[in-house]
Amino acid sequence: MTTDTDTDGGADRILRLEEEVQQLKDAVVSHAVVDQAIGMVVALGRVSPDQGWTVLREVSQRTNIKLRSVADMILVWGRTGRLPAEVRTVLEEVLDRLGPTQIPGAPPQG
Repeated sequence: MTTDTDTDGGADRILRLEEEVQQLKDAVVSHAVVDQAIGMVVALGRVSPDQGWTVLREVSQRTNIKLRSVADMILVWGRTGRLPAEVRTVLEEVLDRLGPTQIPGAPPQG
């Protein structure tokens, strides 16, 4: 026999699980956006993937903008060429400090 308490508990559990599933979906999307932005920074800034992550993180910290939002801005910049001035300035400063790295097999820069 099921009581109202059992039914309510089951409904609460279902609600919690649905919320958890949504959070996981959001995390997967966010991770994909950040990975794509790192790829852009790597390609355009000629830095390593680890440095690409460092660039995004530092731009986020120095502009006080969430990392996911910075990643979104980087992707929009890649499509449209538009990037907020504050983000562009910090991005250029960080890339100037970190890059460009030497491309494997390329002749030394000089």
